[in-house]
Amino acid sequence: MSSAQQQLTGNWNQLKGKLKERWGQLTDDELQSAEGNYDQLVGLIQQRTGEGRQQVERLLNELNEQTGGTIAKVADTARQYADQAREAVRGAADQVRYSAGERYQDAQELVRQQPAEAVAVAFGTGVLVGLLIGLMAGSRD
Repeated sequence: MSSAQQQLTGNWNQLKGKLKERWGQLTDDELQSAEGNYDQLVGLIQQRTGEGRQQVERLLNELNEQTGGTIAKVADTARQYADQAREAVRGAADQVRYSAGERYQDAQELVRQQPAEAVAVAFGTGVLVGLLIGLMAGSRD
């Protein structure tokens, strides 16, 4: 199977509409029966239109390239959007990392400057968390 035939099979759904535009006398059933079979499709078009094999193959290849080009453009656009989204996420993650690092340094500096208050806040927070856990555990009983 040639690469043009493989591409035709891969782009079948998009190509089917183009075939109906070009050769309106083809029915959906006929196209469905020829799906994936290049030689059968060429023979069907020749039979229904009276056009020569080389002309049918040339037109099929042109339609196939147009369809493949459209798919390639859509894929390229999707890839560009994915790259932009990846960069945006990476930038946001860097910003969060930087901000968290700054807050950590601020907390370290506060503990260095006021160690007694920092210990008192940590102790008080621990007591409150312990009380909350005790109350929640007690309310389940």
